[in-house]
Amino acid sequence: MKWSWKITRLAGIDVYMHATFLLLVAWIAFSSWSAERSVPAMIEGVLFLLVLFACVLLHELGHALAARKYGIPTRDITILPIGGLARLERMPEKPSQELWVALAGPLVNIVIAVVLFTGLAVTGSLQSFEMLSLTEGNFFERLLLVNLSLVIFNLIPAFPMDGGRVVRALLASRLEYAQATRIAAALGQAIAFMMGVAGLFGNPSLLLIAVFIFIGAGQEAGHVRMKSRLSGVPVREAMLTEFITLSPTDPIAHPARLLLSGSQRDFPVAVEGRVVGMLTRDELIRHLTVYDDRRLVSYGMQKNVEIIDANANLEEVTQRMQAGGQNTFPVVHNQILVGLITLENISEFLMLQNANRLRRAGRVMDMG
Repeated sequence: MKWSWKITRLAGIDVYMHATFLLLVAWIAFSSWSAERSVPAMIEGVLFLLVLFACVLLHELGHALAARKYGIPTRDITILPIGGLARLERMPEKPSQELWVALAGPLVNIVIAVVLFTGLAVTGSLQSFEMLSLTEGNFFERLLLVNLSLVIFNLIPAFPMDGGRVVRALLASRLEYAQATRIAAALGQAIAFMMGVAGLFGNPSLLLIAVFIFIGAGQEAGHVRMKSRLSGVPVREAMLTEFITLSPTDPIAHPARLLLSGSQRDFPVAVEGRVVGMLTRDELIRHLTVYDDRRLVSYGMQKNVEIIDANANLEEVTQRMQAGGQNTFPVVHNQILVGLITLENISEFLMLQNANRLRRAGRVMDMG
């Protein structure tokens, strides 16, 4: 994610902090100081915020470790002002797996709350729940209340929050995955709308959360819809078949002219039809700024290029493309280059497929 810095690595997962989180820290520091005009109060306010987000980080780590149990790696975890975000490589396909991955985060907060409750009870520091407050009182009592609040908040059945994913998992045990997603997304957007209305007349932060939920539910529904349309489709049906190939012995000046004269951005490099590398637009520009344009393509091309088989499942390939940094993939059949595949032409394939579907639906209506 842009404007994020790596702060640590936990359980083999990189943890990032978004720049906007520093704005939240600064706001809490200013608010704490303004309330009591004391440095200790300001330090305590910032410390409480940091410990709170440590609990949020453990919540996201719970999701990540539960997903790892089912063979699903996590790209990274990012700390944002509105919470944490664990980016899984993919969501579990089995409803039971998604259910446990969704519940893992709130279960972590429950464990933290139980540990805090036990510690406070043993030391005799626990007050009645009626006296607890998020802003006043014992540091650890407030932290206990925050973790209980995180459990309740995250289990709101508003997709794509944890509670919404629980709803989708339960629905998917009886319905098709895409249909279950549509219902869960619609429920999430309805709840987001109500939260937004409440935010307009009360807490403005609810409005921000409502927007996040509404957009997230729509994106998740669109993603699942795309997956269902790509499932079972071989790469050869969506790949580019008209493209320009380079030779390792071509001078850099040659693809530079091709870049200006056409729409192709990345060029496969092949010898007798077999892929040996890829010259991307960015690498081409970089080499032209440093070296003479007579320098050979072989010096500028990427040699460790992922190659896709023409019969591979387009859905799985799309997931790999979204996860990695390679924009254009050579497509081969019997080790011979036969095409290129990019996210852009996959999107165009989906648009054409949707147009055909709408045309067929229109014909059915006309016949009716």
